[in-house]
Amino acid sequence: MDTYIILESGTGEVVEKKSRFIASLVPVSTEEEAEDYIAMTRKKYYDARHNCYAYIIGNNAEKKKCSDDGEPSGTAGRPMLEVLEKNNLTNALIIVTRYFGGTLLGTGGLLRAYQGAAIEAVKNAVVSAKVAGRTFTIDCPYTMLGRFERYIENNNVYFLDREYGENILLKLICEEADYDRVCADITEMSEGRLSPDNVESVFFAKSDNKIILL
Repeated sequence: MDTYIILESGTGEVVEKKSRFIASLVPVSTEEEAEDYIAMTRKKYYDARHNCYAYIIGNNAEKKKCSDDGEPSGTAGRPMLEVLEKNNLTNALIIVTRYFGGTLLGTGGLLRAYQGAAIEAVKNAVVSAKVAGRTFTIDCPYTMLGRFERYIENNNVYFLDREYGENILLKLICEEADYDRVCADITEMSEGRLSPDNVESVFFAKSDNKIILL
């Protein structure tokens, strides 16, 4: 199952019986970063009744935390955490600020409002699958550059950088699942003269044909 990360933050808002629920979905990479953003939000919305939140952090979504921030237990933080889980998001924080409208909503109404605001924030964010990959370099002769460019364009391999010297040092990236095939193709294309070097395992995301190393 793919895991998704946030490339661009999203916001959402739900109004229920004059109570406003203002949601922000943001990328975070550590618990400290999440707690700093929560503190900043509480300062920004100092006059709000509640600032409830949930976050998931880690390559395997191993760190999870949520808070009802004074709302009845299970009506805010946990429903928001479920939104993150259902969308397979990690390194993500959702925080929903509530301005009380004067009318009690009951547990069901609170749950729907907090979850609804979180869902709107996810809809308005830009997310991308988090992909396991490998970066590597190829010391490519100038005479072979055209051949490599055509191969890369059609085989799920992406340029990261080029350094020009006696040859062209190509820094490339591909998905982990494609790496063995790409190695074999490079060997075949170069008649055994070239092979990947400086190989590193990484995670990356793709957005508008751009590669974002994580």
